[in-house]
This record gives sequence, structure tokens and C-alpha cells, in this order.
Amino acid sequence: MGNMSAVTDAEFEQQVLLADKPVLVDFWAEWCGPCRQVSPILDELAGAHSDKITFLKMNVDENPVTPSSYRVTGIPTINVYQGGQVVKSIVGARPKAALLKELADFI
Repeated sequence: MGNMSAVTDAEFEQQVLLADKPVLVDFWAEWCGPCRQVSPILDELAGAHSDKITFLKMNVDENPVTPSSYRVTGIPTINVYQGGQVVKSIVGARPKAALLKELADFI
């Protein structure tokens, strides 16, 4: 998690919804195998593209309110927020090439 900061329910509005650039939020959990597969890919993307988009992680076990309000039922779920709205949602693990393609509008 070198290039990605954690965000909590309490910080979500300020850090995500009110942000002036797009924000990617990786909803994950410690016990989730596919989450562990996607994490290093997202961390690498964060290192390369953090000038255009902010990369954050939210542990769904420690922060149940936000995932519930955005109907996050499967993890990993990667949501991109822009102007306070979800503009992209990716559910499930993807290889790096697929993530790059899906996030091309933002990075």
C-alpha cells in the first residue's frame, strides 16, 4: 500500500466526494484473495498516475457505512468518483492491462 492512502467513512466526503480531481477508491478486505491480487497493480498505477487521479483504499470491514451506501456487495470493487458521483465501477479482480483499459479516461 505504498502509493495508496486509506480512507475511512468519516473522511470519505472530504477526501472523495469534494475532491477537485477524480478519485479511485479500492473497496477491499484483509481476507479477500482477489483484493490481494489487484492491490499491487493499483499501487503501481497510483505511483505512475497520481498527478491525474487520487488513489485510495477503503477496508470494508472497518468502514461498513460507505460501501453499504454505494451498494458495494462484492470485493474488490473499484469505484471512480468525479464531482461527487460514481463515474466508473469495476467489480472483481482484473489484470493490469484490463484495468488500464477501463481507467483510460482518467489516467
